[in-house]
Amino acid sequence: APPPPRPHAHAHAPLRPTRERTAMMRYTAAVLIALALASQAFYVPGVEPRNYEYGEDVMLKVNKLDSVRTQLPFEYYSLPFCRPGKVVESAENLGEVLSGDMIENSLYEISMKMIESCKVLCVKDYKKHELQQFEAKIRDEYHVNFIVDNLPAATKYYTEEIGDNGESNYEQHYAKGFALGYVATEDDVQPGSVAGTAYINNHQRLRLFFHEDPASFVGYRIVAFEVDAYSVSHQWEGEEYTGSQLKTCNPLQQVSRNLEPQAVSGVDEAKILFTYDVVWEESNIKWASRWDVYFKITDSKVHWFSIINSIAVVLFLSAMVAMIVTRTLHRDLLRYNSPEEREEAQEETGWKLIHGDVFRPPAFSHAFCILVGTGYQLIGMSIVTLFFAVLGFLSPANRGGLMTSMLLLFVLMGIFAGFASTYLGKILKLEDWRKISFATSVTFPGLCFGIFFILNAMVWGEKSSGAVPFGTLVALLVLWFGMNVPLVYIGAYISSKRPAPELPMKIKKHPREIPEQVWYAQAPFLALLGGILPFSACFIEIFFIMSSVWMHQFYYMFGFLFIVFVILTITCAEISIVATYFQLCYEDYHWWWRSFCTSGFSAIYLFLYSIMYYYTKMRIDHFVSSALYFGYMFLISVGFFVLTGTIGFTATYIFVHKIYSSVKID
Repeated sequence: APPPPRPHAHAHAPLRPTRERTAMMRYTAAVLIALALASQAFYVPGVEPRNYEYGEDVMLKVNKLDSVRTQLPFEYYSLPFCRPGKVVESAENLGEVLSGDMIENSLYEISMKMIESCKVLCVKDYKKHELQQFEAKIRDEYHVNFIVDNLPAATKYYTEEIGDNGESNYEQHYAKGFALGYVATEDDVQPGSVAGTAYINNHQRLRLFFHEDPASFVGYRIVAFEVDAYSVSHQWEGEEYTGSQLKTCNPLQQVSRNLEPQAVSGVDEAKILFTYDVVWEESNIKWASRWDVYFKITDSKVHWFSIINSIAVVLFLSAMVAMIVTRTLHRDLLRYNSPEEREEAQEETGWKLIHGDVFRPPAFSHAFCILVGTGYQLIGMSIVTLFFAVLGFLSPANRGGLMTSMLLLFVLMGIFAGFASTYLGKILKLEDWRKISFATSVTFPGLCFGIFFILNAMVWGEKSSGAVPFGTLVALLVLWFGMNVPLVYIGAYISSKRPAPELPMKIKKHPREIPEQVWYAQAPFLALLGGILPFSACFIEIFFIMSSVWMHQFYYMFGFLFIVFVILTITCAEISIVATYFQLCYEDYHWWWRSFCTSGFSAIYLFLYSIMYYYTKMRIDHFVSSALYFGYMFLISVGFFVLTGTIGFTATYIFVHKIYSSVKID
């Protein structure tokens, strides 16, 4: 008779996995609730229109001072401007803090539809060291940023374009902010200016445009905000200014370029009056379209040219893939599976002869799994970010929203990173999935945080507002170790419970010797050659993105960017498939890393392009600014390498798995 069962042992056997699942479900729920609360805590401006009544106060806030020459933002009141008795900082989200925004109140007094002329903001006596602070920032080409009703101040300028008929056309553009001052040149037409002297723009004409529609709403809505900046050495009666009327401006005589400017260099002390005008103009622009003028910085024709160029690359590669699949590969399969030609085929060369080695795990398998897992995390983040951006949820009206969304989505996509790295580890016969998941969760984020910490320390040494405070660094660490690491582990745990995938071919015990390869079939040459095409498919869009980041311009061409991302995905997949197929035909079965690097090496061209951009477009002459530029471009290039490499490997793995599943092996 069989021995009686032991009910107690069997009864308690399933309890452990049940407890693990329950704990993971509770943690997942806690993470989602925490992210939901965090997203609600972020300040989302500009979502609902504000209706003002006649005479109602309109608040003007000041933001950071920024410069394309230094890339180091500074708080507005880091310079000795006129400041209120109590400076109040506005609520800022994570993205605003990381970008160095410092939004604060000001002394400017504005009322709806109330015109002001030459209103005195304040008068201050400046010593030499204070004037030198202004001079240094002016020579570094710093710009001032005002905000009214969530609209950033803009400076209008015109560019000359030659039309098809040969006539000159002037196109209107807008630039963010306005110049803190200027350095006079030999060609300066303003009277009293001396070449090489720095002058401060101490008078601003604030042009505010409002829209009125009594049939739709009550009141007035602000739809545009322009600033004209002037430098003027104000004159008044007597030695001390006591509030008397100015000689240099009055309601009948506005400030113009014909007045003597206010110098801040070459003098030991100066009394400077800061003044401003407020001009209200009615506009037909509706509130929903008020950001359109900021998005007209770039020409859509160039974007369409970029897409057409990319489509041409995709069609070329698609034709090659179609030729391989329909002609070469189909002929190979018929020959390999034909009983009459099977014996003859074994004596020939071809990709079938390496069927016993094609799925042999590559060298550095753990590192390969980590890169692929991180690639899926970046791909998921990019797709979801572009999806919401195309729908309009990440408008520049929501300052910092794009960066905040990318950070949170990267953390959430950690579950896909853990799943993909562990699943690939099973394919490569790697046993310790916990080790792979932990390495996936810390490698790329650790590299980013390490470089970011070093650069942040350098920015902090410059006393820039771009330096992330200690509290924000702690918040980033909480996002990393409190959410990203556990989510990667959850994804890895789910993947570890799935059965190992079956490969179409068994791996032979002894590896096959690889024949000597011709020079053009070598891995470095193919990878460098293959990386050109994915980069060429998107380099024009990369130019606009870099201009928006480093030239402080707005970028809102997410529709074009989404199309380019789709084209980039197809290009990476096709170039990796083509390169791998020719490699297998030469009986080289080391395709894992090569399929990844063929498309991933487009990141090398991205970094080389960033070097060219630095020397041709940027005018940086500060060491810290150069370190910021190359440090962040290096991180972007590494992320681009991982993303494009993962796309190429995934497509190649599906291709290799498919063709070897179609071959009959005796």
